[in-house]
Amino acid sequence: MSSSSFASAATPAASATPAAPAHPVTVGFDLDMTLIDSRPGIKAAYEALSAATSTFIDTDLVITRLGPPLEQELANWFPKERIDEVGDLYRELYPEYAIAPTPAMSGAREAVAAVQEAGGRAVVVTAKHEPNAKLHLSHLGIEADAVVGWLWAEAKAEALREYGASVYVGDHTGDVRGARTAGALSVAVATGPCGAEELRTAGADVVLDDLTAFPAWLARYLEG
Repeated sequence: MSSSSFASAATPAASATPAAPAHPVTVGFDLDMTLIDSRPGIKAAYEALSAATSTFIDTDLVITRLGPPLEQELANWFPKERIDEVGDLYRELYPEYAIAPTPAMSGAREAVAAVQEAGGRAVVVTAKHEPNAKLHLSHLGIEADAVVGWLWAEAKAEALREYGASVYVGDHTGDVRGARTAGALSVAVATGPCGAEELRTAGADVVLDDLTAFPAWLARYLEG
């Protein structure tokens, strides 16, 4: 083959656009009691709701069972026909009462940063009202790559699949179900209403005491 014909044959390969590198990992994170300790803020928001509606709400009890959608909790205190109305009021009150008192969980910023420093994406998938979830993250300086709200338990799989998450981190058995429905590895943290053994029984693949252990676990997972 002549040198000119060799150059011609080689040109298409030489000029091809290289494929964009894939993210090495996309990790989904739950919000309440995973990334944030929402108990002080939710307690304050429910106290404001109780005052606004002249309805007794045991706020100390409420904050022991965080995770499921708001409407499930409201059903314990209000008749069915008022749930939508009261839910809208709660969400309206929430930014004023719940954002400032709510701290990040230990290791939350470092866990999200560990994913991003590895070249991956950190996506928050939560049952919380999405605008309020974003307010929490902005207030605390936790910079997720995406935030998806209004999804609980198995429904979280919708967002996890959409973003191609291979890992989902949460504190509730509902988070474990969401991960498994999406075909993602379930990493559970025992920082919420569900204990370590309950999370394992629900099918969690990995159980950590809290998010401070997550960066080291992630490094091993990516090496693996």
